[in-house]
Amino acid sequence: MLVAIDAGNTNVVFALFDGETLRTKWRASSDAKRTADEYAVWLTQLMALQDLKPADITGAIIANVVPAASFTLTTLCSEFFKVTPLIVGEPSVDLGIEVRMDHRENVGADRLVNALAAHRAYGGPLIVIDFGTATTFDIVGPDGAYEGGVIAPSAQHSVEALYRAAAQLPRVKIERPDHVIGKDTVPAMKSGIYWGYVGLIEGLTSRIQTEYGAPMRVIATGGLATLYAEAAPVIEVVDTDLTLRGLRLIHAANSKD
Repeated sequence: MLVAIDAGNTNVVFALFDGETLRTKWRASSDAKRTADEYAVWLTQLMALQDLKPADITGAIIANVVPAASFTLTTLCSEFFKVTPLIVGEPSVDLGIEVRMDHRENVGADRLVNALAAHRAYGGPLIVIDFGTATTFDIVGPDGAYEGGVIAPSAQHSVEALYRAAAQLPRVKIERPDHVIGKDTVPAMKSGIYWGYVGLIEGLTSRIQTEYGAPMRVIATGGLATLYAEAAPVIEVVDTDLTLRGLRLIHAANSKD
């Protein structure tokens, strides 16, 4: 069984694959101060609930965009699961895609993993929108190459920015409001966060396709993908497990077993 770890700036996801089947996944808040032992205690309890034990794990792969967490996650795999993990981004790990960027080392591991998984599942060219800590728009060519993208602030960070910067504005929940025109402060804020980001999605995907010069399928992933896809018909597919499946593909391609 494979453990795939997707460590982002906000959350870290642990997924267990039995062959090609995603058996289960667990999510925790990202905290660079958390130790490998703390993760191990937490995972032991969750695995036991599904009649699983650390010895069932035979392989591991990590995609991490938080450098301070690298040692902890690597130690977790080696000490708790007794396996040496593959680390996305290390020279020895072949991603199986070409990266057409000026400085490929600056591209987040999760974005490259998404590009691989999306192309395998949906072909290309594609726009992959990831609603994560940032809202990213990644371009995948017809041949599966990663060709660049756009990085925008996330909707959640916009909510926090309004709350922190404006004394009279509250922190609001991100949800679809009934009307675009708000009749009070909270409905007006909810409209700006929701419909404003729908406009961002529609505007950027249109401009990207115009600049690219070809029709492109739009795939969305990340925590808010389903919510925004409800009002943005440019999003053709919501695939919340895209990154995790990409990690499995990379591990399979690099496995020496």
